[in-house]
Amino acid sequence: MTREEERELRAQLARLLQEHRDLVAAIEALQGSPSSDLLQVQRLKKRKLHLRDRITFIEDQLTPDIIA
Repeated sequence: MTREEERELRAQLARLLQEHRDLVAAIEALQGSPSSDLLQVQRLKKRKLHLRDRITFIEDQLTPDIIA
């Protein structure tokens, strides 16, 4: 992996982490409101899980393979 590719992956990772944090806050706010839309909460949670999968994938790519 070139330095440019690594830098792009790290930038993408930072964006995904920020979006994940924003979703966590939005889900908590929706669940805290008395008239929360359960379908909307479910959609946000599904998006959050998808983001977590992408974050894990990128983190795995950035971690060097170490043979023990």
